[in-house]
Amino acid sequence: MRIILMTGKGGVGKTSVAAATGLRCAELGYRTLVLSTDPAHSLADSFDRALGHEPTLVQPNLWGAELDALIEMEQNWGAVKRYMTEVLQAQGLEGVHAEELAVFPGMDEIFGLVRMKRHYDAGDFDVLIIDSAPTGTALRLLSLPEISSWYMRRFYKPFQGMANVLSPVFEPIFKRVTGFSLPDREVMDAPYEFYEQIEALERILTDNRQTTVRLVTNPEKMVIKESLRAHAYLSLYNVATDQIIANRIIPEQVNDPFFDRWKHTQQQYRQEIQENFRPLPIKEVPLYTQELCGLASLERLKETLYPDEDPTQVYYQQTTLRVLQEPGNYVLEIFLPNIPKEQIQLHKTGDELNIRIGNHRRNLVLPQALAALQPTGANMEGDRLRIQFAMEAPVTVAA
Repeated sequence: MRIILMTGKGGVGKTSVAAATGLRCAELGYRTLVLSTDPAHSLADSFDRALGHEPTLVQPNLWGAELDALIEMEQNWGAVKRYMTEVLQAQGLEGVHAEELAVFPGMDEIFGLVRMKRHYDAGDFDVLIIDSAPTGTALRLLSLPEISSWYMRRFYKPFQGMANVLSPVFEPIFKRVTGFSLPDREVMDAPYEFYEQIEALERILTDNRQTTVRLVTNPEKMVIKESLRAHAYLSLYNVATDQIIANRIIPEQVNDPFFDRWKHTQQQYRQEIQENFRPLPIKEVPLYTQELCGLASLERLKETLYPDEDPTQVYYQQTTLRVLQEPGNYVLEIFLPNIPKEQIQLHKTGDELNIRIGNHRRNLVLPQALAALQPTGANMEGDRLRIQFAMEAPVTVAA
């Protein structure tokens, strides 16, 4: 299965791009599902069709679905939720409050990933296009497998084994003292089964032969910075970005003086997008005269994005950015083909690393792991610039 994740800052047009990509894939004969995992669903509005939690046929070879987090949670986490509700009610919380607090913050986002894994396992579709939550929300989820791995292996599995042995002995005493029962096997097994799904999903997400991200951005300062940060975090978790889509470019034929300043500013930001994301391929999409709702309007966007192309291709296969951990250092690797080392200048300000190559400049928004550290050295290895960061930030002593 080919998986394409569309992400970007809220409001940049990623839902329209996801829907138009789905249209083109279906047109080429691929059985295609466009799945919205964004809590603020707008995929149904984009297709101008009613959509639900399960896939709905939009047109031949094309299905759409909008994730219902409550349904997904009940299917995967229902036993744990009911047990947590029992515990909270035993502590004196009212029923509705206990129900609400039994659902941990962010669980709805996590189950978006589980839904993706289920479609992958079922193999009912050739292409799965994810209209994901805005970048900040979506990218937090990429750390789940790594974090949960330590917790599950070091703490949860031993605790689960002990609980299975001791529960029959201590259950009556525990119930009498606390007012609620010990968790049963279904409750104890659910978190580990859930973790195994997330761990398997990590292998799918990091296989850039089948899974890539397409970053949708606009020629605006804040949006570009968010997109750069997203690219850095995707690279940190080894998820490949194969294309940048710059949306809502004011067309050249717009001559109204009102738009002169906008066009001039956009021209500057378009250049920044080219420089900062090089060598990733970049597609530009014009600002249309009407909103893209319904299949007819999406056809126009589809023709702009993929006039004679197969969207399932991997547009770029090199890893442009990579964060490695070596003894005493983090290393940021950047793919810079055919660049002599003597032309490269580095300067760090806050969480941004400025890279100058002759007259060209590239700004990288660093992931949090590197943002607090200072670069301690750099060297070229083949076509890759390797920048070292000491794991502990240097301490400055006042005179």
